[in-house]
Amino acid sequence: MSTLVLICDDSKLARRQLARSLPSDWDIKVEFAEHGIDCIEKIKKYSPEILFLDLNMPQMDGYGVLQAINEQGLSVLTVVVSGDIQPNAHQRVIELGAIDFIRKPCDAAKLVEIIEHHGIRDRAIRESLVHKLGEQLEPEIRDIYQELTNVAMGQAGDLLARLLNVFVELPIPNVNVLEVSELHMALQAIDANASTSGVCQGFIGGGVSGEALLLLNDSSFKEVASLMNYQGELNDKVELELLMDISNILIGAILTGLSKQLDMSFSQGHPVVLGQHCDVSDLVKANKSRWQRTLAIEISYGIENHNINCDLMLLFTEDSLKTLKYKVAYLLED
Repeated sequence: MSTLVLICDDSKLARRQLARSLPSDWDIKVEFAEHGIDCIEKIKKYSPEILFLDLNMPQMDGYGVLQAINEQGLSVLTVVVSGDIQPNAHQRVIELGAIDFIRKPCDAAKLVEIIEHHGIRDRAIRESLVHKLGEQLEPEIRDIYQELTNVAMGQAGDLLARLLNVFVELPIPNVNVLEVSELHMALQAIDANASTSGVCQGFIGGGVSGEALLLLNDSSFKEVASLMNYQGELNDKVELELLMDISNILIGAILTGLSKQLDMSFSQGHPVVLGQHCDVSDLVKANKSRWQRTLAIEISYGIENHNINCDLMLLFTEDSLKTLKYKVAYLLED
């Protein structure tokens, strides 16, 4: 499955140099844009997973592109590549939604470092899977699932922000009905090359049941411990306690938020550790029998200026779909 990459620069030489600097083992298809207006048109036309964006261009500059992406709700991971190395330029593009800034001329090793640091390859695969996998929900039903989750995850993010005294980045939740094999693919696309720890917690109420699955990248534990003012040495026991603390906050808050909006009460089971310090593929393989055809809602939390990656998935059983559809249809009535 090729990853679609868009390179936007008014210089043909710069476009070609950047394309040649991309990792040779990365399965990609590259498109080019010559200026900002062309870039926005091609984002809409091709829906690229990754955008490498110059700043100084005619017709519409890179700042204008970033602003248009935000205003028009376009979904693309953006890395700015520019000769403008002012500190304010770096800060401004990050504030506008770019995930990183590379100084021109682009060094191939530095580009690989940026790609690996942000997990861009894995994130692109996951975004692609979200669009390609799963049964298509009716647009109105999907929209209301997303809106209900937006409200609930906002409450969960607020609790986490207050606990850690940070700014929590809230994504647009992904909603799909997945078969068991598709769910495995979607889970394996999450930090596929990173060691991960996972916990799940069952819930049931009002004809609806499922599991909340929380995955925390192992590289996040050090910063989580620091934010929670833990001063001791990290070991498996401490990391498990931190994982449970985060999962209790996020899972409890999001289920409470959903239950209030759906007018039903959820009873939560005891959290179960799925695995510590293992590849997501191993975690999925070990727990394969737990998940069947499901309504999957994925939320990828981030914390501004901290290397903390946390994915929360709500997996509703197939038997719950009818009740959920009835509930959300009622909310749409005039």
